Amino acid sequence: MVHVLNHPLITHKLAIMRSKDTGTRDFRELLYEIAMLMTYEITRDLPTEKVEIETPICKMETEMIQGKKLAVVPILRAGLGMADGFLKIEPAAKVGHIGLYRDPDTKQPVLYYCKLPDDVSERLCVVTDPMLATGGSAADAISILKEKGVKNIKLMCLVGAPEGVELLQKLHPDVDVFLAALDECLNENKYIVPGLGDAGDRIFGTL
Repeated sequence: MVHVLNHPLITHKLAIMRSKDTGTRDFRELLYEIAMLMTYEITRDLPTEKVEIETPICKMETEMIQGKKLAVVPILRAGLGMADGFLKIEPAAKVGHIGLYRDPDTKQPVLYYCKLPDDVSERLCVVTDPMLATGGSAADAISILKEKGVKNIKLMCLVGAPEGVELLQKLHPDVDVFLAALDECLNENKYIVPGLGDAGDRIFGTL
């Protein structure tokens, strides 16, 4: 299922990020903030259990998260910007890394690095990548996690194109996709339109 989180705070911050006049520092901070807001929604269905605590006034029963193991897996390098925001909300989550780059000629993703927690198969894994363009990198990253035995995977992206969403739904219909915005299409260079440019370059100032 695809979830477009069109919350006013997310929409506002994303609008600033889209502007070509937004510099690296502000772009990076806004991505971090949006990732935190999206994490709130992504973790909405975490199971809880009743526990007893004692307040300064009395004992009470309340709900706490039921020991759910989490992992965030950014697709290098741009996914790192969203992973930091996720970890601000879920600091106990473990972190894996999958390195993929897009071949300039074929436009297809190429794997160059993969390091995952030993117990990754026991965790809810949230894959992060700001841009869901063709969907190739995200689909490959999810396939890698499934090969490692991961059963529960969610994908968190900032901006998506219909082409990428369609590929994810075709190849991984069991994976929920969370977007801050679903844009119009891809151009001839496989960039999202209207998009926000190359997220990695804008995060790390390598324009």
